[in-house]
Amino acid sequence: MPTFTVPEAELDVELSDEGGHPVVQLHGLTSSRYRDRLLDLDLGRGLSGTRLLRYDARGHGRSTGREMPEDYRWTVLADDLLRLLDHWFPGEKVHGVGPSMGCGTLLHAAVRDPGRFSGLTLLVPPTAWQTRLAKSEDYVKAAEVVERFGLDRFVAAGRAVPRPPATVNAPETVPDVSEKLLPSLFRGAALTDLPTPEEVASIDVPTTVLAWVDDAAHPVSTAETLVGLLPRATLSVARTPTDVARWPGVLCDDVARSAAVRHRG
Repeated sequence: MPTFTVPEAELDVELSDEGGHPVVQLHGLTSSRYRDRLLDLDLGRGLSGTRLLRYDARGHGRSTGREMPEDYRWTVLADDLLRLLDHWFPGEKVHGVGPSMGCGTLLHAAVRDPGRFSGLTLLVPPTAWQTRLAKSEDYVKAAEVVERFGLDRFVAAGRAVPRPPATVNAPETVPDVSEKLLPSLFRGAALTDLPTPEEVASIDVPTTVLAWVDDAAHPVSTAETLVGLLPRATLSVARTPTDVARWPGVLCDDVARSAAVRHRG
């Protein structure tokens, strides 16, 4: 796979080029292209006739990174994303899709460069604003557990946390991040948040928000707030694995809509 150089990191990149509308797919914290595929969060698997760019965020999967928490703030990841888009899809409007950290990265990038995106498909938005403080404290504690007891102990503790009902069929996975970098990733997540509500309200592109129930790290309240703020957004909430299995079809519809708007333009 090709790599792409950003400040202080090399990103592992994959382009599936079938012509058509450009799409960029992101992943969540501690995940990767490979792990999201196992978790049924690789919505791009249902796409055809597009130019689909997937990549591992800095410090994740096959991409490199530093032991610097500040490197993993969503504003920094948004800078990486915009550099990738300038290289692979210069001057084009791109449809963006991603869960959790990927959702946060896309929103920061859309605020930074309002004309860059033709549409967004945002999966399981993370804690934000009022709910972010408690989650940030959890991330700091997670970093300390990894440093004191190691990755295996952290993974074992995670098995005791109830899984959202929509994910009960997904296989058990482990972070696709090195034990050395994982504490910095957690501390970086603790330092970051979504754009301000006022900034979110300025993102005027068609947006689908996909959430699931009973997940404290990805509360439906964030999804509902985003839909209330975004000028052109709709919400769909999954309660079962069957609901999640429909999400690739949702992305197909969203990308077709983005492509139709481009052709009309």
